[in-house]
Formats: sequence, structure tokens, C-alpha cells
Amino acid sequence: QVQLVESGGGLVQAGGSLTLSCAASGPTFSSYAMGWFRQAPGKEREFVVAIPWSGGSTLYADSVKGRFTISRDNANNAVYLQMNSLKPEDTAVYYCAAEGSPGEWDYWGQGTQVTVSS
Repeated sequence: QVQLVESGGGLVQAGGSLTLSCAASGPTFSSYAMGWFRQAPGKEREFVVAIPWSGGSTLYADSVKGRFTISRDNANNAVYLQMNSLKPEDTAVYYCAAEGSPGEWDYWGQGTQVTVSS
């Protein structure tokens, strides 16, 4: 079982940067692939980025490629999302998730709001 808590959201101007953090609790955090998802008002939740347990071979949505960077610190049970060159269309609630079984995002945080003003 993994519990996830996001932080670091806020209001930023277009072109600015934010770093989101996801603190995980549970003895097996380092064995999970981790991901970030987002949900904008009136839209479905969408995949943003994922990172395997080893920290290599990250996968990004085309919409954030080159602007967002995911990283993880297994020693401290944390995952980060560095977001640069933010755009108004990046405005959403951002969720941290853990892949409990292959292809299944079983564990979710409560989300953190990111608002990008134009």
C-alpha cells in the first residue's frame, strides 16, 4: 500500500516555472513506477509523464516534452515534476500516481492545483 501527497502547486504567469513534489509513504515505494497526471476543468484526466522504479526511460506526453522533467528520490520516497515554460493550457489539478501492477495506476494522491495566467 502506498499513500501519496502532492505539494507545490500554485499560481504562476505564463513562461514561469513550478516544481511539484509527491511524498510517498509505504515500505515498497522504490519498486513502483510513478507518474504524474492532470485534469483541467471540464476535461478528462490525462497522462503527463511516468518514470520507472529505476529512474530511467521516462515517458512524456507530447504536450509537455521538453518543458517538464520528472525525477525520483527513492531514498526519500519522493517524486518531483519540474515544470518550465508554463502555458495557460497547463492549468489543471496535477495528480501523483503509483503503478501497483503493470499498466494499472492503483494509488493516487489528492492532487495539487496549478494555475497559469496569461
